[in-house]
Amino acid sequence: MSKAVQEFIPIQEIRDGVVVLRGGQLRMVLLCSSVNFELKSEDEQEAIIMQYQNFLNSLDFPVQFFIQSRKLDIRPYLGILDKRLREQTNDLIKIQTRDYIDFIKNVTEESNIMSKTFFVVVPFVPPLFQENKGGGFLSRIFPSGGKGSTQAAKQTLERFEENRSQLEQRKSIVVQGLGRVGIRTVALGTEELVELFYKIFNPGDQNVPVIQT
Repeated sequence: MSKAVQEFIPIQEIRDGVVVLRGGQLRMVLLCSSVNFELKSEDEQEAIIMQYQNFLNSLDFPVQFFIQSRKLDIRPYLGILDKRLREQTNDLIKIQTRDYIDFIKNVTEESNIMSKTFFVVVPFVPPLFQENKGGGFLSRIFPSGGKGSTQAAKQTLERFEENRSQLEQRKSIVVQGLGRVGIRTVALGTEELVELFYKIFNPGDQNVPVIQT
């Protein structure tokens, strides 16, 4: 019997913008802007390299840089054009708009136009989960009845908030460091994380909207 797809996904749950992996490790994901390095002057390039080096040297924990390349989804833009086409009363502009829509469709169908999205993954491994390998995160948060189960759940939730606070501190360090390089960052919320991982595990599905910077 084939295993369920969920068994191959390393995520236990996503809570308050935090990814909880199987085994209890925590992750935050930052969406990052890009810097056009080639358009900078030589002095600006050297300054960026120096700031980036200082940022890496300041870290006492690992981070993961992740670049997602996907075929450009032009559907939202085409939807806007189609709406304007239906609302247009000038026949000449209608024809021009329709021709433009056809042109955009042909270009995107014939050319492999890719969009790139940049992420930084900030990790935290709680000592509790390093020591306790048994059971899943959800089972520790929601024990299956028994004396003291409510108190145990409360204590586990409190630990989660403490660990989340530690992760937030790491996130702030990364945000400040990348900010000095000229890179803007924003932490993904729960819905955005669900969307991101859905796209990763369902690359052929085109029915999910694109994360906006």
